[in-house]
This record gives sequence, C-alpha cells and structure tokens, in this order.
Amino acid sequence: MDSVTLDELDLRVLHALQLDGRAAFSRIAEVLGVSDRTVARRYGRLRGVGIARVAGVPDSRRTGHAEWLVRMRGLPSATAPLARALARRPDTAWVTVLSSGTEIVCVFRVPEDGAAPLESLGRLPQIRHVDAQRLLRPVMEHRWIGRTSALAAEQIDALRPAPATDTGPVRLTDLDHRLLPALAADGRAAFPDLARQIGWSESAVRRRLEELRRTGVLRLDVEVAPGVFGFSVQCLVWLTATPARLSRVAQALAADPEAAFVGATTGAHNLIAIVICRNADALHAYLTDRIGTLDGVDRMETAMITAYTKRTTPLP
Repeated sequence: MDSVTLDELDLRVLHALQLDGRAAFSRIAEVLGVSDRTVARRYGRLRGVGIARVAGVPDSRRTGHAEWLVRMRGLPSATAPLARALARRPDTAWVTVLSSGTEIVCVFRVPEDGAAPLESLGRLPQIRHVDAQRLLRPVMEHRWIGRTSALAAEQIDALRPAPATDTGPVRLTDLDHRLLPALAADGRAAFPDLARQIGWSESAVRRRLEELRRTGVLRLDVEVAPGVFGFSVQCLVWLTATPARLSRVAQALAADPEAAFVGATTGAHNLIAIVICRNADALHAYLTDRIGTLDGVDRMETAMITAYTKRTTPLP
C-alpha cells in the first residue's frame, strides 16, 4: 500500500474528502475543475486498493461514552493474534502494535459510567501487564496536516461544511445504533444502500444522518496511511508536563505539523501524542529540538508504531 504514489489530483481529492467525507463528487469536481467521473474514478481506485476510505466516527463526549487508553505487554508470538482479536471487539476504537513486538496500545470506548475491561484482559494468559488511563480530552482531533495541505484557501472554504450547531449530550436512538456501525464501515455509503443494510426507510436514514452531522455527533474521517505521502515514521509519545503548563504544552504540540493527535490523560503521563515524520532523523530532530526544548515538559517516553490493526469503530 505505502509504495503507491499519489499525484496532485489524488491529494486534492483526499483533502476535499477530509473536509467533507460525504461531499458529492459533482461538488468536489466543480471546486477542483475536473469532471465528476474523474473524481469518482480517483476515489474508487484509492478505496479499491486499500489506500483510503471514509469512516464515520461518533463523538464520544456527545454520546455519553468514555475513552480509555490501554497498554498491554505480552508474549511476542501472541501479539498479532491478540491485536486482531481486540480489533474485532465492538468496544475498541483503535488498536496498534508497537515496535517492540510485545506491546499493544488500544483505545476502548465504553459507557461514561463504565471502566476499561482490565479484569477480563488481565485473565488472558498471553498478557503479562495491562495499564489503563482515561483519555480526558483531545486537544486536537485526528487532522494530520500531511493529508490536508493540497487545496488552496478558497477551495477549502468552498468545501468545508457549516460548523456543528450543538455541543450538548445526545441520547442515541435505535436507528443510531444501526446506522453508526454502517457508517463506520463506509462513511460514503449511498442512502439506498444504508436503508437496505439496516432495515430502515431511506427518508429516515437521510434525515438522521444529516442531523447527526449537523449537530456534530458524527464526523467523517478519511483513513490514509502516511506512507503514501512519503512519511515513513509514526511514533507514540507520552509526556509528563508540569500541571501549570500542561495546557500551554498541549496547545503548542497541537499546532505542530508533525502532530496527528494530542490528548490529555490520567496517570503518570498527562499527555499523549501521535507524531508523524518523514524518517527517523526527522523524528529525532523533532523529539530533541522541539519537544525537548518546550518549557514545562519534565519527562518523555516514546514508542514506534509498526502497524495499525484498527483505526475506527462504531459505538458498542
């Protein structure tokens, strides 16, 4: 997958979809100055070879769910099958294997009053150590600049949907519990296909999907491997920042082009970041010359990401 080369139009199509994952191909084509068929063909090719897909991602804070960051260490021979088993669970939102080959990091999405399933994980014989910390607040969403830098400012303005109109909690309906998993699998699925898949009327599906998006309960993300953009190194960074400077450090990291995600957590480390760089030299420079010089950073731990087993999932 990572050996595929993207041309300028591919990059523009992906950027357009990152702005609005369900934007009509005709609308994207109008902004990019190409034909509808060209845009549809480009996205179809990228999706068909597994380079990119649009996924629906619910806002856990809006739906009454908590996210727990869980680190597991176990036997090297068990790492890959365990990661696949975790990816199949409906309560995992993100599963990755680290470079040690013995460690898995994943995010569990559970009801707000629930806890990470440490007891059940701890009983698995292949796991030697489990640690869980609550993700308190994302400082930035998953918007790595490497996949959102192909369009001009006026093109971005033309494609960007209106901001969400609500920020309060919502109660998910039976329709939501059917619709969200379908959108997690394919965020661009056509309304007739969604209606047939979940056994609901097309008009109801259309209204509810538009409402979920309008109120910010659902966002549409484009999953693309950074390798296709020429960035070969991904790293998890755990930071311990002085409490008085925690917010300032987090905001500084969130503004960096290397950052794909920054969030505040509980535990000995109070910040976690996902960092993407072109190569190991660039990562070293970023860790030492940038993060290492931030006022307020007391301690840093890093681990290279070798594989993503799961990136998004519907709510349980």
